[in-house]
Amino acid sequence: MNGKRYPRCGTPEGIYVIPITELTAWKISVRIALGQYTSRFGTLLFLRNMSRIISFPSPDGAPSLHRAGVDLSGLMSVLGKHLYSTPMVAIRELVQNAHDSITRRRLEDPGWEGDGRITLIADRRTRSIRIIDTGAGLTEHEIHAYLATVGVGYTRSLRTGDDDTGLIGMFGLGFLSAFVLARRVNVRTTSCQAVELGHHYFSTNAEQYSVSPIAARAVGTEVELELHPEFEQLANASVLRDVLGRYCALLREPIYIGDDAEPVNPALPPWRREDGVTLHPTQQRRAKLEFATRFERDFEPIATMDLTADDDSDAVGLLWVQDGATYGTSDNRNLSVFLRGMLLDDDARDLLPPWAGFIGGVIESGRLTPTASREDLQRDEHYHATRHAISEALIQGLGEIAQKQPEAWRRILARHNDALLGASLCDERLFELLMNHLHIHSSQGDLAPRALVHKGAVHVMLERDNDFESMLFQSTGVPVACGFYYAVLPFLRRWVAGNGIRLIELGTEHGNSQLFTPATLAQEDVDWLARHLADGERPIMARFAPVELPLIVVPDRDALLKQRLEEDATDKRLSFAALSLARQFTAKISASHITRLYINVDNPAVQALLQARHHGAANIEAAARLIKAFKIISNARQQADGGEKLTIALSDLTRVAASLLETV
Repeated sequence: MNGKRYPRCGTPEGIYVIPITELTAWKISVRIALGQYTSRFGTLLFLRNMSRIISFPSPDGAPSLHRAGVDLSGLMSVLGKHLYSTPMVAIRELVQNAHDSITRRRLEDPGWEGDGRITLIADRRTRSIRIIDTGAGLTEHEIHAYLATVGVGYTRSLRTGDDDTGLIGMFGLGFLSAFVLARRVNVRTTSCQAVELGHHYFSTNAEQYSVSPIAARAVGTEVELELHPEFEQLANASVLRDVLGRYCALLREPIYIGDDAEPVNPALPPWRREDGVTLHPTQQRRAKLEFATRFERDFEPIATMDLTADDDSDAVGLLWVQDGATYGTSDNRNLSVFLRGMLLDDDARDLLPPWAGFIGGVIESGRLTPTASREDLQRDEHYHATRHAISEALIQGLGEIAQKQPEAWRRILARHNDALLGASLCDERLFELLMNHLHIHSSQGDLAPRALVHKGAVHVMLERDNDFESMLFQSTGVPVACGFYYAVLPFLRRWVAGNGIRLIELGTEHGNSQLFTPATLAQEDVDWLARHLADGERPIMARFAPVELPLIVVPDRDALLKQRLEEDATDKRLSFAALSLARQFTAKISASHITRLYINVDNPAVQALLQARHHGAANIEAAARLIKAFKIISNARQQADGGEKLTIALSDLTRVAASLLETV
């Protein structure tokens, strides 16, 4: 070649710069850049910046075409040190390469009847790990073309024509993971294509390497990692068992640690059973629960559901209901995704529906597309199809559990009643399944929706701290649903609509109109009652049950809303658009009274008070103070100054009682 040799620091061969005068010379330059030419020392020649070396001749005046430059050292640093979130992933990548090598040997050598096997040997003394496989091995050409060329993978080329090969590799980056962990990497390999010759690859940084012939070994490959000091804890058999038992649990080829008699991946997942043995349904459920227990990190699985492939998604797997009790907003979703048997993501919770905070699972797919680090999934059409398939499997599976496993179904309802209330609102089929099984928190404990019905209506209170609903209905024995709990109010709204039942939301204008029947009194009586019984509330004459209750204070929630919106602090918290919409609703609401005082004109004490007023009875003022004291005591928790008013009310109660005794 007509070129000048320039020495390069740290590289015995230097770099050849070749003048581009004809197409043949350009091809040679490109082959050097791709690492397909080696020196007699076996050291690959690299071109640091292609844009400065290779250009294409062009006619005078026309723009010339240049190849973009690549700083290979910087690229290796980025890929080797920053591609993976944890160094544990590097072990996974190297085992995957070994697994693909065995799969490749089965594909390319149909006559091979040997056993596929991957063995990892940890040596604490030398701080090293060896990964040995019985796969196809590598020729010298394959070492240069695939092992030492970033972004080029043999398995990807095999999968191009047939994606059902079982091969896992995609990006040609997996071998770089060795340099995440190791300060020196040795690869000893013998190819099934040339069993009489072995080769030894050695590198300290993936940028420069050497290849030399060695005596033939058993067909396959051994990768030896001399670990960096910070990763020497990986040279421990128990650590490797833990890592590989997690990442490689579904790989088809057995993986052994040292001299272990059993592989770390001993059992096939339930959806891959091909032994022809038909199990009794009870045995099937037990086997699936045992499999789920291996993957569920925090809870005991109650029952399992199958995920099967369909026209849109190839994902298969097992989903389960966790035993840990949940509230409505609990999120314990736990989903592991395997790509062709290799763990890709063990926290793929976004594939589960948001309402499924009590669900765990393991799925396997060949269509889901990983990111380059293979630690996450691309949000493409296969991702969304899989997400839909999982949601459908959960709805169908819960229905089958309710029908066929009553004991498990009772446990599910007991653990996840609140969460299932919210889940039922997300899908009409779930609502139909759950509507008569779930329980509602009420003033009389947890009750089925049907048990809340009283005279064709269900009553629901909207705020936890308002006691008037409890007092009102405890006296009549009517249960009141606690609408302030998660999903209770929207669930009841849908439930009553489907059953032709009224829903009375206490404290709202509509709800109050169904509880309190307006009554008419002379204006002088109304004014006198308001003056003696009201304390800032809006007095309303009404008839309501029970008649033994003389009066009751009810918050005006619409007026309270308007008051909150008009506070300066609210302006800062709400967006302008949201605030404008809210104010359109509250513009016609009078906020002069934020509570209403319903006075029961059918109550004997109120009637006696009015009669005493008309006859000028001497103790009328004391009787009025007694009724007002009752109002304050029963309503003390709702008042901002309840402590002061309560003290006054108790004092009035004491004085009136004492004065009544004196008259006797």
